[in-house]
Amino acid sequence: MAARLNGAHQADIREKIKTSQLINRLQDFVLNGKDPKTGKPVEIDAARLKAIEILLRKSLPDLSAVTHSGDPDNPLTTISKIELVAGGK
Repeated sequence: MAARLNGAHQADIREKIKTSQLINRLQDFVLNGKDPKTGKPVEIDAARLKAIEILLRKSLPDLSAVTHSGDPDNPLTTISKIELVAGGK
């Protein structure tokens, strides 16, 4: 078998799969309450829920809103300048 060019790729894929499994489990619990494979009700105790929360915080970006604000009396301005330094006729 040929060697992988990017060894980190496999670890990255495994991490994504675990994250998606956590999300799927939470969705099954919240939306319909049944495990799609067994048909039994999904139960998540407090300790497992906290563990899922911690793992998701580590693997998914937080989508909280970011507000940029500044001094209204001294606003920032952007100045773009194109200058020919050498060459060209």
